[in-house]
Amino acid sequence: MTERKPPVESAAPPRPGDPAPKFTELADPSAWAGAGDDTDHVGYLRRLGERVRAVRARRGMTRKILARDSGVSERYLAQLEGGHGNISIVRLRKVARAMNVPIADLVREGPEQPIELTLLLQFLDRLAPAEIGEAHRLLVRNFGGVAEHQRQARIALIGLRGAGKTTLGRRLAARFEVPFIEMGAEIERESGVSLTEIFSLYGQAAYRRYERRALERVLETCPRAIIATGGSLVSEPGTFELLLNNCYTIWIKATPEEHMARVVEQGDFRPMGGSPEAMDDLRGILAGRASLYAKADTVVETAGKSVDGSFDDLLNAVVPTPK
Repeated sequence: MTERKPPVESAAPPRPGDPAPKFTELADPSAWAGAGDDTDHVGYLRRLGERVRAVRARRGMTRKILARDSGVSERYLAQLEGGHGNISIVRLRKVARAMNVPIADLVREGPEQPIELTLLLQFLDRLAPAEIGEAHRLLVRNFGGVAEHQRQARIALIGLRGAGKTTLGRRLAARFEVPFIEMGAEIERESGVSLTEIFSLYGQAAYRRYERRALERVLETCPRAIIATGGSLVSEPGTFELLLNNCYTIWIKATPEEHMARVVEQGDFRPMGGSPEAMDDLRGILAGRASLYAKADTVVETAGKSVDGSFDDLLNAVVPTPK
């Protein structure tokens, strides 16, 4: 049997009038999984889909919202998350491997990163998870730019809606006689419109920009404060890093059932969204963000506790207190 050779692609640029190249999109990746020298196409697309789904869950975005904000159809997103992405993704991966560079280097936005950063990332990639954590602490300690006593003068409460951040934060601010800052209100102040309008008119990407600007302003103008953050702030790496480096951070933690019950008790039925899968979605969001919330300096469990009991635990967790 004569072996079929792939066509040789010309390096010459296309000329005016040349027909556009055609790419065949296969619905079933298994049909081409054995092509070429990379036999892990199916596994790669499956992992890619899992990452997309995990990131979407951490950000609290439904597939419908992601489709609206990205301009990509829900049908394609479902295929992508199910491991049936476009074959061009695999072709790009082959190009990257042929040049012995990570695919992220080809799709990165902005200028090429310094070689020192590339070498640093390669070095960190060889470390164990515990060693990476220690390396991060050393970098923050030496290059974070904020003294520890300054960081501890601001206390930031993180966690899902309904955990008790606002209730406990107000009491803590009153006890220490420092300002209480709710980031939702600061984002509205920064944007000039309500949170609902930000999402409906401009999408989540705009919300993230306003959130970052609002946090930068708060950190610049408030050396002492208790800050209640939005539940999804942790899903934006740069903003979360800024918070961790500049605030003593506490995860106000509760069970998914208590998160939902407390929000509904406040008269807010939006979390249900008319969907019987709302509780499963909430569990998925919490599971996706748990490892991020765990980056906090300490954790206060509010599940099954009264407000007074939770506040006592919060006071014990605040060491040292703002001065």
